[in-house]
Amino acid sequence: MGAGHAHTLYRHGHSPVHELPPHCKIAAVLGFVVVVVSTPREAVWAFGLYGVLLAGVAAVSRIPAGFLLKRLVIEVPFVAFALLMPFVVPGEQTELLGVSVSVPGLWGAWNVLAKGTLGVAASVILASTTELRSLLLGLQRLRLPSLLVQIASFMIRYGDVITDELRRMSVARRSRGFEAGGVRHWGVLAKTAGALFIRSYERGERVHLAMVSRGYTGTMPVIDEVTASRTQWAHAAALPVLALAVCLLGWTV
Repeated sequence: MGAGHAHTLYRHGHSPVHELPPHCKIAAVLGFVVVVVSTPREAVWAFGLYGVLLAGVAAVSRIPAGFLLKRLVIEVPFVAFALLMPFVVPGEQTELLGVSVSVPGLWGAWNVLAKGTLGVAASVILASTTELRSLLLGLQRLRLPSLLVQIASFMIRYGDVITDELRRMSVARRSRGFEAGGVRHWGVLAKTAGALFIRSYERGERVHLAMVSRGYTGTMPVIDEVTASRTQWAHAAALPVLALAVCLLGWTV
């Protein structure tokens, strides 16, 4: 089972976080996200401490701040949604910078922004310090259903293949003088999407037949067995355990 090449999210390094087994890091990030989501939104200070914890992990991982911030751009749609909440959520009104906004909407926007940003940041750190192939091995080690691991593996393997196919189709359209310029061209783009789906489906069938002819019976062979020591588990558990302590303080203070 392999990803074939390093993904752009991965940043090669030799930090202590890079060297942790993948299933330890996956479990740590999952535990951290669960704790963050469980924290009351009113405990604003707690989310600041979570950010400090993640910043510490990023520093230990030797991930530059710019590298991390660029990859946080993926949450822009959630930010846009959160910014609309104070104006569309009904409830008590207040003034913010001279504009009337909803108090429940403000709390909802803060809840989405704080928890979403922390979750995305933790995921980016995980992807930046763990190769995709290792992530798949880690998921398998955590006893994730084999079928889901295989689906993820094929998505990683053939995502770039489908992207290249779409790029070739785009070049072919432009070489014939086509340039999408408005609604009247949506029909051509829809046909392109349909053709891409058919080609992808046919390629998948050919790949499946090739695998069956080579002895595939529904499970992929595991080339490397990933193990972890108690010390490594303890190091990985530091993040969710410290976050849990902050969460408990947030509920009691």
